[in-house]
Amino acid sequence: MQQKSKLFLQALKYSIPHLGKCMQKQHVNHCNFADHYYSRIKLKKYHPTKCLQNKPRISELARNIPSRNFSCKEFLPIKQENKKSLSENMDAFEKVRTKLETQPQEEYEIINAEIKHGGFVYYQEGCCLVRSKDEEADNDNYEVLFNLEELKLEQPFIDCIRVAPDEKYVAAKIRTEDSEASTCVVVKLSDQPVMEASFPNVSSFEWVKDEEDEDVLFYTFQRNLRCHDVYRATFGDNRRNERFYTEKDPSFFVFLYLTKDSRFLTMNIMNKTTSEVWLIDGMSPWDPPVLIQKRIHGVLYYVEHRDDELYILTNVGEPTEFKLMRTAADTPAIMNWDLFFTMKRNTKVVDLDMFKDHCVLFLKHSNLLYVNVIGLADDSVQSLKLPPWACGFIMDTNSDPKNCPFQLCSPIRPPKYYTYKFSEGKLFEETGHEDPITKTSRVLRIEAKSKDGKLVPMTIFHKMDSEDLQKKPLLVHVYGAYGMDLKMNFRPERRVLVDDGWILAYCHVRGGGELGLQWHADGRLTKKLNGLADLEACIKTLHGQGFSQPSLTTLTAFSAGGVLVGALCNSNPELLRAVTLEAPFLDVLNTMMDTTLPLTLEELEEWGNPSSDEKHKNYIKRYCPYQNIKPKHFPSIHITAYENDERVPLKGIVNYTEKLKEAIVEHAKGTGEGYQAPNIILDIQPGGNHVIEDSHKKITAQIKFLYEELGLDSTSVFENLKKYLKF
Repeated sequence: MQQKSKLFLQALKYSIPHLGKCMQKQHVNHCNFADHYYSRIKLKKYHPTKCLQNKPRISELARNIPSRNFSCKEFLPIKQENKKSLSENMDAFEKVRTKLETQPQEEYEIINAEIKHGGFVYYQEGCCLVRSKDEEADNDNYEVLFNLEELKLEQPFIDCIRVAPDEKYVAAKIRTEDSEASTCVVVKLSDQPVMEASFPNVSSFEWVKDEEDEDVLFYTFQRNLRCHDVYRATFGDNRRNERFYTEKDPSFFVFLYLTKDSRFLTMNIMNKTTSEVWLIDGMSPWDPPVLIQKRIHGVLYYVEHRDDELYILTNVGEPTEFKLMRTAADTPAIMNWDLFFTMKRNTKVVDLDMFKDHCVLFLKHSNLLYVNVIGLADDSVQSLKLPPWACGFIMDTNSDPKNCPFQLCSPIRPPKYYTYKFSEGKLFEETGHEDPITKTSRVLRIEAKSKDGKLVPMTIFHKMDSEDLQKKPLLVHVYGAYGMDLKMNFRPERRVLVDDGWILAYCHVRGGGELGLQWHADGRLTKKLNGLADLEACIKTLHGQGFSQPSLTTLTAFSAGGVLVGALCNSNPELLRAVTLEAPFLDVLNTMMDTTLPLTLEELEEWGNPSSDEKHKNYIKRYCPYQNIKPKHFPSIHITAYENDERVPLKGIVNYTEKLKEAIVEHAKGTGEGYQAPNIILDIQPGGNHVIEDSHKKITAQIKFLYEELGLDSTSVFENLKKYLKF
């Protein structure tokens, strides 16, 4: 049961301008194991065609804003003190930005979906779906199967590929960077490949083969970000397309996953805290599906299969953390589940992979990464502690039953390959040139004591030879929602900051998933304020232990992480100098009271129901960033928003920014002439993607903002950034 990869592979010397999009839906992430199980990803050379031409569109709402990119300083009738280095910094930035915006796109590498089947590799090359012989996958010898330009979409890219069992058909899900909507194209593989069918708004999809060797495609249909319908389709002479299942509860969604051995197609129905799984026979897909266990509120479970046995990862029983159980495939109900393996407390199960004779668990315990290899023949367990620099896994393709490959990464270090060889019972790491960052930087793991005594883990990066860390700039990261880990994949701009003397601190507060399911439970619903207390404790602990100071402290977050950041700006703005937010969730109360929005019903398990529960309404009012803005001095804030974002409505961000601007102007009236007003910038980007992670314009704008606000010389950081953006 391999999870969709959340940490997209990044090349050390490149930043991805177009196709390496963030598939992780941060504002409405369902449980880690509930993500759609897409194919693994690999770097490919890309030579853009006209399909990558940028054609921004500005919505009516964006046009009605007085200024799409504005500063509150423009509205204050007071003198501003000039920073001596400002003009030099601006000149350096403008030169770099000009190069970024005019840089030929063919000098970048991008990330494509890829899948191996039989003797072929299927992937995207340019604006085409192609295949090549496995051993020739990295060469230019390939066969074009479909031209994406036929769909007449702007900037199309493939994020998922599935090949029918006998390679009669291939299906590919195609998206654009401006929207989360996707199209599934089915191509018939022959001497002259042709598009057999096209289905709009497809989320997950899988192939199975029936008793008559006919390929059957199961797919889920997504409407308004909700995925409730499952269809099955056949092609050729017996073409048919019929609805197979509809989920009636609007708070649940459906996704499909084919077990590792292809024996069963699982239909997974779940919300934030509860799941239900049905088995579709991979050899008899026209038979009715079999229910494993009817949904029980608060019980999550996920299923793999091996040798007529089901392996079930579930939180049922005490403690309410994930544990591995198994049962015979013909007696799948919960009363037949036998405990097979338990996790230590404070352990996050990141992923699970099943092999012929082994089960591999990818774990995070006490903020460190582990791999547990379970021998299924003798129930032996080998626990491997991974290098302390590692902060995240990237799961790799593993068609070889003898080996389990994966990658490790950190925010400042690009992915490194590792392989566990079952025959030798050992873990082997990729040899070759060691990244110099290992000798020039340091990673620390410390804890902060929150208001209620809970210990909150942090991960800190800084240069090894840094002196007097108290005078160094600090960038704090936080998320704290949906049981999701704080993203710690490699980001070139983070490495540049560390090289330039910055301290990076990742605060793993309650509401996230770093310490397991209970860590999430302790930071959701009427415990959301725990996450805010944790964040305050982390920043105060950093300052107390000599890491920077308030005047040099900045804070960054995206999506739901904006709730805690916005709340901290209201409650303890003196801890911060500047903040950057991306697609932030800032108006929790009004959003959760609007049931016409596509995700409100799914979000009730995380934020509560203020429409029907007065307790939830009053509690949300206590921390909602928009509700608690008062005239006072705020840190400077840079907000990046997306005009067609369906997950975090632009209206809420605009309302927050306008209210914040009014509060700052009101506060300024009572201050002296030399008052330095905070700089509030709202930058609305075209498009409907929730987070466009690799935008050069966004990256450089945020770095420029941070350097200007802290009065730092940005010349060297932009020179170093050029190495990674490859001018």
